[in-house]
Formats: sequence, structure tokens, C-alpha cells
Amino acid sequence: MTATLIGIARKTRSRAPMETLDKVNVSLDLGVDGDYRGRLRKRQITVLAEEDWLAACTEIDRADLPWTTRRANLLVRGMKLPRTPGARIRIGDLVLEITGETDPCSRMEEAAEGLEKALSPDWRGGVTCRTIEPGAIRVGDAVVSV
Repeated sequence: MTATLIGIARKTRSRAPMETLDKVNVSLDLGVDGDYRGRLRKRQITVLAEEDWLAACTEIDRADLPWTTRRANLLVRGMKLPRTPGARIRIGDLVLEITGETDPCSRMEEAAEGLEKALSPDWRGGVTCRTIEPGAIRVGDAVVSV
């Protein structure tokens, strides 16, 4: 089974609402076009696996929470995200390098009781990345480890 990009989101500033998109350009310098965190090299882009998100929501009995509650930039289906800094994933023409785990914060607890803890085990909260090869991505693009 091929993994697929099923969601793209960005925020214009800290605590801003998440805006979902069907396609976006991702650059070396700015990450996801229009996302305020894009200038941060170690945490330029965040990626979340749908399976991990659903497991966390099931654990707290909150299947109603949209994935954007996690405030990640990209949502993928059908892939266990690499848990090793330096590993790479390709989405369309875009290549991202894993820089670390996206640690859940108190914002998750504000969104739903128990969510911060439910996202904590085994990198369930997603991965942080930096852009290695820029590109335009769209929902439906294949996602592979490289």
C-alpha cells in the first residue's frame, strides 16, 4: 500500500487558526508557503501520521477532533513515520529530513483533556522536518521513505 498525503495546513502566526489547503509550495527558506514557523530550520515543517492521530483520539474517546487540532502542517495516511533524525521522506517532488519528534505541548491539553499525554508515546505527536528539496505538493501525492 502506498502512503498518501491527505492534509495540508498552515498558520499565519502563533495561536492563529489553522488554514487547510489542497496544494502548497514548500521552499528551502520558508517551508510551507505562508506558515509562520517556516523560517525555523529544525522545526520548519511538522508531519503527522493519521494512524497515530486516530490512536491518540481513540485513547481519550474523542473521535470528533479534527487533525488540525494537532496544528501540524502535513497529514499522511498509510505510513509509520521514521523516528530517526536524518531520515528522509518524499512527498511528490518535495524531500523532507526528519529533525526530531514533535513534542506535544499544553495547547493539546487545552484542546482536549488527556490529549497531550495520548500524543506522547512512540512519537505519536508527529515529526519535525526541514526542507531538503523544495517542491509543490498537493493532497493525494504519494509519500515514501527515501
